[in-house]
Parts: sequence; structure tokens; C-alpha cells
Amino acid sequence: MTSKTEQVRARPRRTPAPAARLARRRTGAAEAAAPYHHGALRDALLQAAERVLERDGLAGLTLRAVAREAGVSHAAPTHHFKDLTGLVSELAAIGFTRFNAAMKAAGESPGTPIERAMARAHAYVAYAQANPGMYGLMFRTERLDYSRPSLHAAAEASFAGLAGSVAAREGLVGDEELSLDQAAAIARAWSLVHGYTMLLLDGRLADILRRSPAGTTAESLLDAMLRATVPKLPPGA
Repeated sequence: MTSKTEQVRARPRRTPAPAARLARRRTGAAEAAAPYHHGALRDALLQAAERVLERDGLAGLTLRAVAREAGVSHAAPTHHFKDLTGLVSELAAIGFTRFNAAMKAAGESPGTPIERAMARAHAYVAYAQANPGMYGLMFRTERLDYSRPSLHAAAEASFAGLAGSVAAREGLVGDEELSLDQAAAIARAWSLVHGYTMLLLDGRLADILRRSPAGTTAESLLDAMLRATVPKLPPGA
């Protein structure tokens, strides 16, 4: 016969009750989020999302990947952004804000209206080259929720800046209703720069640059394209 002590030792270890397991998970999540206070965690998640986006592309940008990158509980992104659409929409709002700031700074450089418009075009391309993942996200309309105030405001400001640049170059009036020709001028300028940017990012201009005169760069090719759209550009401008 076995003693009572041996019977106690032989008993299988009890599985923690569901409430106890839940408490442990909550404690672990709180410990994972400990390096950040509530306001900083949201910013940290967005910074982590941008790193994941630029490193792994949009396909690799998931809520779990962002949580891992930030070193927090996998539930943290859901708590702050609800879902992936919310996260990428807030991230795109940051992208549009930076994008618009870069073009605005270029448009305030010294020179004629045409020179400033060309500077903005170069800033447009330079931003996309420096932030290809973010730039691609900004124009993935099907992945974004434009009803979010931050994204709507940032995207509207970006377009207003682009339209204002073309308006200044073409001698148009800022906020007035556009004629068909004025609308076409804005669409033409945007199509040219955006199309060029996408071809450049996709490596589609390599053959053209290879066949061009020695010393031709992506920047000088863009300059030549922009000048070709302004036939009355004065010499030396």
C-alpha cells in the first residue's frame, strides 16, 4: 500500500483555471507594453509599421508584424487602430504630410514660377525614391480609409499643393472652379511626374538611361521632360 504522502505526490499537477491563465496573459501583455506610456505606444507602433513597410513591403505589413517590430503584445495595434486598414490609413496620413512638406519647401525656393514648379517635381520624385514603401502605400486607395480625418486632411492638402503649383505655373487662379483646360493642365502635370516616378521605382527607365547621352541621370532626364512641356520657357530659365 502507498502512503498518503506518496498519493499526494502521485497526483497530476492541476491545469490553471481559465481565469488564472487569462490573468497571466494580461500580465504578460502589460509587461510587453511597459516600455511605452499610452500616448507613446501609438507613435511607436506607427514607427514600427513604417520600418516593416519599407523593409518587407505592403504584403509583409500585418498587425502581428508591427507588434513584433515594436516589441509589444500582438493586441496592441488592434487596441490603437482597430484593424489593419486603420493602421495603414494613419501611416499614409503621415506619408502625405511629409510628402506635402517636402514639395512645399521646394516650391518656396528662389526662382521663377516655372523653376519652382520644376523644383517641386524633383522633390516629388526624391520623396518617392527615399520612401518607396510609403509612397506606394499612399496611392493604394483600396487599402486606405479616407473617412479618417487625419488621412483625408493630409491627402487634400497634398493635392491642393500640387494643384497650386501647376496653377502658378500656368497662371491659373487658386481655388476657383476649373475650366476643362485648367483641369487638363493639372492632370497632365500630375500624370507626367507620377508616371515618371513609378517607372523609375520599377526600374523601367534603366534601358532609356543606358541609351541616353553620357552623363544623363534620372534627374536630368526629368528636367528634359519638364522643359519639353513648357515650350515658351525663356533661355537660361
